[in-house]
Amino acid sequence: MPAKGSLSWIGGMMLFTLAIGYISKSFTGLVFYILLIAFIIGAILTFFFFIFFRDPERSPTGDEDDAVSPADGKVISVQNQKICIFMNIHDVHVNRAPLAGTVTNIDYKPGGYIPAFNKDSFVNERNHVVIDTSTGALELTQIAGVLTRRIVSYISVGSRVKRGERIGMIRFGSRVDVIIPDGYVFIVKVNDKVKAGCTIIAKKKEKITGQ
Repeated sequence: MPAKGSLSWIGGMMLFTLAIGYISKSFTGLVFYILLIAFIIGAILTFFFFIFFRDPERSPTGDEDDAVSPADGKVISVQNQKICIFMNIHDVHVNRAPLAGTVTNIDYKPGGYIPAFNKDSFVNERNHVVIDTSTGALELTQIAGVLTRRIVSYISVGSRVKRGERIGMIRFGSRVDVIIPDGYVFIVKVNDKVKAGCTIIAKKKEKITGQ
Protein backbone atom coordinates (compact mmCIF):
# COMPACT_ATOMS: atom_id res chain seq x y z
CA MET A 1 0.00 0.00 0.00
CA PRO A 2 1.15 3.64 -0.47
CA ALA A 3 2.92 5.21 2.49
CA LYS A 4 1.09 7.71 4.66
CA GLY A 5 1.80 11.22 3.40
CA SER A 6 2.46 10.15 -0.20
CA LEU A 7 -0.99 10.38 -1.80
CA SER A 8 -0.52 14.03 -2.78
CA TRP A 9 2.60 13.09 -4.77
CA ILE A 10 1.03 10.07 -6.44
CA GLY A 11 -2.34 11.75 -7.03
CA GLY A 12 -0.80 14.98 -8.28
CA MET A 13 1.36 13.23 -10.85
CA MET A 14 -1.51 10.99 -11.93
CA LEU A 15 -3.82 13.99 -12.47
CA PHE A 16 -1.09 15.78 -14.42
CA THR A 17 -0.62 12.76 -16.68
CA LEU A 18 -4.34 12.32 -17.28
CA ALA A 19 -4.77 16.04 -18.01
CA ILE A 20 -1.93 16.00 -20.55
CA GLY A 21 -3.42 12.91 -22.19
CA TYR A 22 -6.84 14.59 -22.46
CA ILE A 23 -5.46 17.90 -23.78
CA SER A 24 -3.26 16.19 -26.37
CA LYS A 25 -6.38 14.98 -28.22
CA SER A 26 -7.05 18.56 -29.30
CA PHE A 27 -3.70 19.06 -31.03
CA THR A 28 -1.78 17.71 -34.00
CA GLY A 29 1.70 18.05 -35.36
CA LEU A 30 4.61 19.22 -33.22
CA VAL A 31 2.46 20.28 -30.26
CA PHE A 32 0.88 16.82 -30.13
CA TYR A 33 4.27 15.12 -30.01
CA ILE A 34 5.49 17.48 -27.27
CA LEU A 35 2.39 16.67 -25.23
CA LEU A 36 2.86 12.97 -25.96
CA ILE A 37 6.39 13.13 -24.55
CA ALA A 38 5.06 14.94 -21.47
CA PHE A 39 2.38 12.24 -21.08
CA ILE A 40 4.97 9.46 -21.25
CA ILE A 41 7.20 11.22 -18.70
CA GLY A 42 4.18 11.73 -16.42
CA ALA A 43 3.22 8.05 -16.72
CA ILE A 44 6.77 6.97 -15.86
CA LEU A 45 6.90 9.30 -12.84
CA THR A 46 3.49 8.09 -11.64
CA PHE A 47 4.72 4.49 -11.78
CA PHE A 48 7.96 5.54 -10.03
CA PHE A 49 6.02 7.23 -7.20
CA PHE A 50 3.86 4.12 -6.75
CA ILE A 51 7.02 2.03 -6.37
CA PHE A 52 8.98 4.52 -4.29
CA PHE A 53 6.18 5.24 -1.82
CA ARG A 54 5.33 1.59 -1.24
CA ASP A 55 4.77 0.56 2.36
CA PRO A 56 4.70 -3.24 2.73
CA GLU A 57 3.45 -4.89 5.90
CA ARG A 58 6.23 -6.05 8.18
CA SER A 59 6.32 -8.32 11.24
CA PRO A 60 9.25 -8.02 13.70
CA THR A 61 11.36 -11.13 14.20
CA GLY A 62 13.13 -12.28 17.35
CA ASP A 63 12.25 -11.45 20.96
CA GLU A 64 10.51 -8.29 22.13
CA ASP A 65 13.76 -6.91 23.54
CA ASP A 66 15.71 -7.46 20.30
CA ALA A 67 16.21 -4.16 18.46
CA VAL A 68 15.04 -4.22 14.83
CA SER A 69 16.28 -2.03 12.02
CA PRO A 70 14.56 1.38 11.71
CA ALA A 71 15.11 1.48 7.95
CA ASP A 72 15.67 -0.47 4.77
CA GLY A 73 19.15 -0.01 3.35
CA LYS A 74 22.85 -0.61 3.94
CA VAL A 75 24.78 -0.24 7.18
CA ILE A 76 27.47 2.40 6.56
CA SER A 77 28.81 2.82 10.10
CA VAL A 78 28.81 0.96 13.42
CA GLN A 79 30.55 2.71 16.31
CA ASN A 80 30.05 1.75 19.95
CA GLN A 81 26.30 2.31 20.58
CA LYS A 82 25.58 4.08 17.27
CA ILE A 83 24.65 2.68 13.87
CA CYS A 84 24.08 4.55 10.58
CA ILE A 85 21.88 3.12 7.83
CA PHE A 86 21.82 4.61 4.33
CA MET A 87 18.61 4.29 2.31
CA ASN A 88 19.05 4.28 -1.45
CA ILE A 89 16.47 5.58 -3.90
CA HIS A 90 15.04 2.07 -4.49
CA ASP A 91 14.61 1.20 -0.80
CA VAL A 92 11.36 1.46 1.17
CA HIS A 93 11.56 4.83 2.92
CA VAL A 94 9.12 4.26 5.78
CA ASN A 95 10.95 4.15 9.12
CA ARG A 96 10.03 1.99 12.11
CA ALA A 97 10.70 1.93 15.86
CA PRO A 98 13.59 -0.40 16.80
CA LEU A 99 12.10 -1.03 20.26
CA ALA A 100 8.78 -0.42 21.98
CA GLY A 101 8.48 2.60 24.22
CA THR A 102 7.16 6.12 24.74
CA VAL A 103 8.29 9.07 22.62
CA THR A 104 9.72 11.63 25.07
CA ASN A 105 11.26 14.15 22.68
CA ILE A 106 11.12 15.16 19.01
CA ASP A 107 13.52 17.81 17.72
CA TYR A 108 13.08 18.77 14.05
CA LYS A 109 15.68 20.95 12.36
CA PRO A 110 15.55 22.24 8.77
CA GLY A 111 18.80 22.24 6.83
CA GLY A 112 20.66 21.61 3.60
CA TYR A 113 20.69 18.74 1.13
CA ILE A 114 24.16 17.18 1.19
CA PRO A 115 24.21 13.46 0.22
CA ALA A 116 23.15 11.56 3.35
CA PHE A 117 26.19 9.25 3.25
CA ASN A 118 28.52 12.26 3.40
CA LYS A 119 30.32 13.02 6.68
CA ASP A 120 29.13 16.64 6.43
CA SER A 121 25.44 15.68 6.37
CA PHE A 122 25.10 16.98 9.94
CA VAL A 123 23.91 20.24 8.31
CA ASN A 124 20.99 18.48 6.59
CA GLU A 125 17.33 18.56 7.50
CA ARG A 126 16.84 16.11 10.35
CA ASN A 127 14.38 14.82 12.91
CA HIS A 128 15.78 13.61 16.24
CA VAL A 129 13.50 11.28 18.22
CA VAL A 130 14.03 9.95 21.73
CA ILE A 131 12.11 6.84 22.81
CA ASP A 132 12.01 5.76 26.45
CA THR A 133 12.16 1.96 26.34
CA SER A 134 12.09 -0.63 29.13
CA THR A 135 15.89 -0.90 28.81
CA GLY A 136 16.71 2.81 28.59
CA ALA A 137 16.60 5.72 26.16
CA LEU A 138 16.89 5.02 22.44
CA GLU A 139 17.77 7.88 20.09
CA LEU A 140 16.82 7.84 16.42
CA THR A 141 17.69 10.53 13.88
CA GLN A 142 16.13 10.75 10.43
CA ILE A 143 18.45 12.65 8.06
CA ALA A 144 17.33 14.04 4.72
CA GLY A 145 19.40 13.41 1.59
CA VAL A 146 20.30 15.38 -1.52
CA LEU A 147 16.97 14.68 -3.30
CA THR A 148 14.81 14.85 -0.22
CA ARG A 149 12.12 17.47 0.14
CA ARG A 150 10.75 16.67 3.57
CA ILE A 151 10.80 14.35 6.55
CA VAL A 152 7.29 13.20 7.45
CA SER A 153 6.69 12.22 11.09
CA TYR A 154 3.84 9.90 12.12
CA ILE A 155 4.38 10.34 15.86
CA SER A 156 4.32 13.05 18.53
CA VAL A 157 5.68 13.48 22.06
CA GLY A 158 3.80 11.10 24.32
CA SER A 159 3.08 8.57 21.58
CA ARG A 160 3.42 4.95 22.65
CA VAL A 161 5.08 2.99 19.85
CA LYS A 162 5.35 -0.73 19.36
CA ARG A 163 8.51 -2.48 18.23
CA GLY A 164 8.53 -2.33 14.43
CA GLU A 165 5.72 0.25 14.27
CA ARG A 166 5.83 2.93 11.57
CA ILE A 167 7.14 6.23 12.94
CA GLY A 168 7.72 8.29 9.80
CA MET A 169 9.07 8.55 6.26
CA ILE A 170 11.90 10.37 4.49
CA ARG A 171 11.30 11.20 0.85
CA PHE A 172 14.01 9.97 -1.55
CA GLY A 173 17.66 9.21 -0.66
CA SER A 174 18.30 9.54 3.06
CA ARG A 175 19.79 8.08 6.26
CA VAL A 176 18.76 6.93 9.73
CA ASP A 177 21.07 6.89 12.73
CA VAL A 178 20.29 5.01 15.95
CA ILE A 179 21.92 5.14 19.37
CA ILE A 180 20.83 2.04 21.28
CA PRO A 181 20.50 1.82 25.08
CA ASP A 182 23.43 0.73 27.24
CA GLY A 183 23.47 -3.03 27.65
CA TYR A 184 22.97 -3.71 23.95
CA VAL A 185 25.47 -4.85 21.33
CA PHE A 186 25.11 -4.67 17.55
CA ILE A 187 24.98 -7.95 15.65
CA VAL A 188 25.23 -6.39 12.18
CA LYS A 189 28.31 -4.93 10.52
CA VAL A 190 29.22 -2.37 7.88
CA ASN A 191 27.84 -3.13 4.37
CA ASP A 192 25.14 -5.47 5.72
CA LYS A 193 21.72 -5.06 4.11
CA VAL A 194 18.86 -4.53 6.57
CA LYS A 195 15.07 -4.26 6.41
CA ALA A 196 12.97 -1.97 8.57
CA GLY A 197 11.03 -3.80 11.26
CA CYS A 198 12.46 -7.18 10.27
CA THR A 199 16.24 -7.36 10.59
CA ILE A 200 17.51 -7.62 14.17
CA ILE A 201 20.38 -5.13 14.50
CA ALA A 202 21.16 -5.40 18.24
CA LYS A 203 20.63 -7.72 21.20
CA LYS A 204 21.17 -7.45 24.93
CA LYS A 205 24.74 -8.26 25.91
CA GLU A 206 23.70 -11.10 28.18
CA LYS A 207 22.09 -12.86 25.21
CA ILE A 208 25.35 -12.61 23.29
CA THR A 209 27.67 -13.61 26.14
CA GLY A 210 25.28 -16.14 27.69
CA GLN A 211 25.59 -14.49 31.07
